[in-house]
Amino acid sequence: MTHPLNSHQRLQAAMAIGTRADHRDLAKLIARCRIEPDFFVRDMLTWALTRLPADDTVARLIAELDSPLPQAISQSMHTLSKIGDVRLAGHGPGPDRHCIHRPYRHRGGPQRVESRRCPCAR
Repeated sequence: MTHPLNSHQRLQAAMAIGTRADHRDLAKLIARCRIEPDFFVRDMLTWALTRLPADDTVARLIAELDSPLPQAISQSMHTLSKIGDVRLAGHGPGPDRHCIHRPYRHRGGPQRVESRRCPCAR
């Protein structure tokens, strides 16, 4: 799945990898989730990841939550929600992950939450 294929070909590749469900494809699937532009291909990548053993997959997805790439974080959270493993408790967004308490844009421009410590911090 590293070739510059069109979205249909990438979708077919993700489906083939998910059907095969080989744990050796985990790194490729995670890497593609970080950068895949097509929604339907990302959905198929999520499906393929849910077919792999959770013992391997969950740890890798949790590690992706610290990625500097917003898509990697979003896709990991989405996939983790599909797996539904009990080990996921407490791995939601924190102060360094798209926290709602960070400065944000609201009608009149930038707003700040005046607080030394984010309520999301653990």
